[in-house]
Amino acid sequence: MAAAAAVNGVKLGTTSQAYLESKAVNDTRALLSDLCRHFYTLGWVSGTGGSITIKVHDDSIPKPQQLVVMSPSGVQKERMVPEDMYILSPNGSVLSAPSPKPYPHKPPKCSDCGPLFMKKAKRRLISWEKRSRNLKYEAYEMRDAGAVIHSHGIESCLVTMINPLAKEFRISHMEMIKGIKGHGYYDELVVPIIENTAYEYELTESLAKAIEAYPKTTAVLVRNHGIYIWGDSWINAKTQAECYHYLFDAAIKLHQLGLDWSTPNHGPIQNVKGVLGSGGNRNISVKAGTAGSNNEFEPSWRCIVLDIEGTTTPISFVTDVLFPYARDNVARHLSATYDTAETKDDIELLRSQVQDDLEKGVSGAVPIPSYDAGKEKVIAALVANVEAMIKADRKITALKQLQGHIWRTGYENNELEGVVFEDVPEALARWHGSGIKIYIYSSGSRLAQKLIFGNTNHGDLRNFLSGFFDTTVGNKRETRSYVEITEYLGVDKPSEILFVTDVFQEAVAAKAAGLEVIISVRPGNGPLPENHGFKTVNSFLEI
Repeated sequence: MAAAAAVNGVKLGTTSQAYLESKAVNDTRALLSDLCRHFYTLGWVSGTGGSITIKVHDDSIPKPQQLVVMSPSGVQKERMVPEDMYILSPNGSVLSAPSPKPYPHKPPKCSDCGPLFMKKAKRRLISWEKRSRNLKYEAYEMRDAGAVIHSHGIESCLVTMINPLAKEFRISHMEMIKGIKGHGYYDELVVPIIENTAYEYELTESLAKAIEAYPKTTAVLVRNHGIYIWGDSWINAKTQAECYHYLFDAAIKLHQLGLDWSTPNHGPIQNVKGVLGSGGNRNISVKAGTAGSNNEFEPSWRCIVLDIEGTTTPISFVTDVLFPYARDNVARHLSATYDTAETKDDIELLRSQVQDDLEKGVSGAVPIPSYDAGKEKVIAALVANVEAMIKADRKITALKQLQGHIWRTGYENNELEGVVFEDVPEALARWHGSGIKIYIYSSGSRLAQKLIFGNTNHGDLRNFLSGFFDTTVGNKRETRSYVEITEYLGVDKPSEILFVTDVFQEAVAAKAAGLEVIISVRPGNGPLPENHGFKTVNSFLEI
């Protein structure tokens, strides 16, 4: 049944001619023609290549039922006008097609065979246009996108050619990473690369697999071809497209200078096969070794993943400083930030957790009243629950997210300073200088991790770190969590990752996933089982 939209106060089906000629549709047509001309000047849609699709934003229609405006293929993008655009239904059928123009213009390409748009393309002679749209609709179907941009920008093509074996593009510590949804300056951006084919419809399956395998990505690179980028709106998709192209261009130029764009300090290239950003197509070996007479170090691992509490940082700092600070400042923080979107999100996450705790009979859980009960009563209930969660040392996202926001205020006000063991900075610098990528995996939120390492008693250590993992990847005592990390890091085999922790159960889970494991023995750590079977170190300098 077609969705109904209000035009001049009258409800109309979205497939009606009146709605197809409505202001919402016409505005989207005009916007698309403007973007085509702009993208042409950027080199993204030259030679009639590339395309853009945008959903017709209409508050009266649910997003999945909104119409899609699409630029035609094989025509001069810089000369397009609003009337040149196709209007497609939510399932991809053509509702309105442009009229052909006289010679020498080519006729616009867009199939009227709608049912195939939302299906996987089949290996037979379907028109190219149908196959192309399958790719766009993967993003609409799988990611609830509001717009999809397909660029043939030279940067997106060349960056996939530097290392023909690479399955991913990775880059870290670049300001423009902040323009990619879900990423900050200190995060590692990972973009999957799929292989090009002679016919674009043949990309449909590999594109869908890439989108599924990389749930955080908002883009997929196609080797020797270009890139597909999506966002929840045309502004978001355009912004991200600009940032992606900037980062690709920066990576290419860094590579030309012999610098590795994927490492935090963008130092000299040291090759790791299969990951774009670790040395291109050179074939320098990365193998087990030790420090030689010239003080060079050949790493045994491509990545080192570190726990925090009891590994990089004394347990006492967490239990005697961070936890009490969060507990003592919950009420002040919630009261000061109660009406902000961030705190509203924290409250809803806690509300959901507490409801689950109440159903399971978890000790210390008390009901959180609705907002109608008033700010004071809501905060009082939140404080009671948070105090109980901290006392029980619960490793749950709802608590860790709020704690991170409270600690951020503490660091900003110089009321907190992160603490790491004396050997940590030197070891991080040595590993980093050897080309090893270093990551943090802690039950604390990613924000909390960045705050500790950005404000330590030895200064800001984040430049040595390539990324952060928290409990959103999984419980630290579950093997699946380490499988997820292995897949994210893109190594050829799990044993190329070293995990260092002070917790025996975490060591067992990581080993079961195939990672190399070392247990950190630090002052204040709990006892280990006899005959536990793991190598131990008292200092990172022993690794």
